[in-house]
Amino acid sequence: MLIRRTLEEIAPVADRVTSYFYALVFTRHPELRDMFPAAMDTQRDRLLKALLTAAEHIDDPGTLTPYLRRLGTGHRKYGTQPAHYPVVGEALIGALARYATATWGAEAEAAWVRAYTAISQTMIDAAAEDERTSPAWWHAEVVSHELRTQDIAVLTVRPDQPYPFLAGQYTSLETPWWPRVWRHYSFASAPRADGLLSFHVKAVPAGWVSNALVRHARPGDVLRLGPPAGSMVVDHSTDNGMLCLGGGTGIAPIKALIEDVAEHGERRPVEVFFGARSDGDLYDKDTLLGLQRSHPWLSVRPVVGEGLAGQLPQAVGEHGPWSSYDAFVSGPPAMIRSGVDELRRIGIPQDRIRYDAVGELVGAAG
Repeated sequence: MLIRRTLEEIAPVADRVTSYFYALVFTRHPELRDMFPAAMDTQRDRLLKALLTAAEHIDDPGTLTPYLRRLGTGHRKYGTQPAHYPVVGEALIGALARYATATWGAEAEAAWVRAYTAISQTMIDAAAEDERTSPAWWHAEVVSHELRTQDIAVLTVRPDQPYPFLAGQYTSLETPWWPRVWRHYSFASAPRADGLLSFHVKAVPAGWVSNALVRHARPGDVLRLGPPAGSMVVDHSTDNGMLCLGGGTGIAPIKALIEDVAEHGERRPVEVFFGARSDGDLYDKDTLLGLQRSHPWLSVRPVVGEGLAGQLPQAVGEHGPWSSYDAFVSGPPAMIRSGVDELRRIGIPQDRIRYDAVGELVGAAG
């Protein structure tokens, strides 16, 4: 209750809280500035937002603990060490004390200290556990770069050491053109015998990483990959049908799921709705239709229209029934939200709808 009161008070001045938070970190510990991107435009909100989101869920360990463990292991790629956590905690308390004047006091501060101690210890423990079996990052050489449309490229990379992941997951990726700027991309195939990884990338306006990957990346360039993450994976212990909604480059992990089902020799029905704004943006349609010809259990339905967030879920609702299916949703955030709402409306239980709002509880872009 004390934490939520503080969060409600600082919400209207979140920008000022964020600026003051980073000012405290960098003035007290200037050596930490090099761990952050040169331009803080997009990074600026992320660290504090993640901390505040975690604090907001402090009474929901079922949601919070997996989130914090992912953060803890993911932060290894930044060079985060256990000694950095008290530094961030001091800045957090300092920023809250400065701007939550009406709700701040000894009790509120004690509540935040307890919460942050629990949050940071979970992240530290997860990082230490991960360090015993995995590197902090992988180097990956671009081996092919195929421009599918003016704005969409398919990149295939070769990691410098084995990279274990599951079909449907995603990773964080850093380019040599924007050091310390990481973005999330889904794997576009199931794990391959040759160890190669593929990504579908759409260049978005003002997207530093996406534009670098589409416009500048070439074979021989070396990227960095963080650890795999995401829960949009196939449950091979059931033979439930699979209903998949993929919007734009969100079709990439759906394609990986199809390959995963095929490799396991399963014959469950897989229904795919692939949406884009124009027919030209259905850049992977031929591949999907080829998979459909090879697998009688697979059905692919392209959906074209400007209002993707509304039209794709609507198209799903016109078919069915889907109540016995497991659902998988991947695409732009608005499409994921509308897709999940429609799937629940037509009778698919929430616990059988799988999607990753990339960035877990906190979104990411560009």
